[in-house]
Amino acid sequence: MTLTSYDVQAAALDLLAERRLVVLTGAGLSTDSGIPDYRGPGRQGARAPAPMTYQEFVSGPAAQQRYWARSHVGWARMRGADPNPGHHAIADLERRPDRLRLLITQNVDGLHERAGSTRLVALHGRIAEVVCLACSEVTPRADLQDRMSALNPGHLERFAAATVRPDGDVALEDTAGFVVPACEACGGVLKPHVVFFGENVPADRVQQCYDAVDALVPSPGDPGALLVAGSSLTVMSGLRFVRRAAKLGVPVVIVNRGATRGDELAAYRVEAGCSDFLPALAARLGDS
Repeated sequence: MTLTSYDVQAAALDLLAERRLVVLTGAGLSTDSGIPDYRGPGRQGARAPAPMTYQEFVSGPAAQQRYWARSHVGWARMRGADPNPGHHAIADLERRPDRLRLLITQNVDGLHERAGSTRLVALHGRIAEVVCLACSEVTPRADLQDRMSALNPGHLERFAAATVRPDGDVALEDTAGFVVPACEACGGVLKPHVVFFGENVPADRVQQCYDAVDALVPSPGDPGALLVAGSSLTVMSGLRFVRRAAKLGVPVVIVNRGATRGDELAAYRVEAGCSDFLPALAARLGDS
């Protein structure tokens, strides 16, 4: 029997409504908040340029100047994004006893926290923090933003029309002359407190996520499931948890606009927006 998209969504909701959940979210969840993603259907044939790698960032002052000149403009807009219904629905799931065991997010935008989620692992860190590569001091990004504005008057206004990229910077080539502040504690190089391409996710974060997935192993009267929302699972940092769940016999439900790298491992793959599906799931649980 061939299932319609409505049938698949209904079956997925039936499965999730009866199970303990670990939720893994990606950039597709935040697109309805105005933050673009890298691989969504709207980017077919014109993907966003790859972000700066860690190796490039630490290569010297020129790369750091280029990154921060772009990021200064991009973050000024990104910080104004608001959580959407998908973020709020996940926060609602967390408030239901024993329903959401852990939220794993690949996003660095902090919108889950602003929606009220607290039981989460920010796998790739948070763009709202800055770390010194010399002394490891972590400081608020807002403080650095103010320092950059003071050192580079008019920069935000001059490039206000630049195209925003998914990782919080903008499409900007003219970065000459941008003054990059140093760490106030030691004079070291400052980096956003996020995992760049070319860096490894800290092992303790990965293990916490594995432990949560392992705890979903079905037992009589206490089934679990992994819900993937808004991720193409292109990078291994998220795909490994789908593979782990499938290996353990934990059903996986993927909700995404467009195909994902984990589709063959999913019990159901729902072609839908997160802002539609996740509130429907929260409402379903409210009725159960």
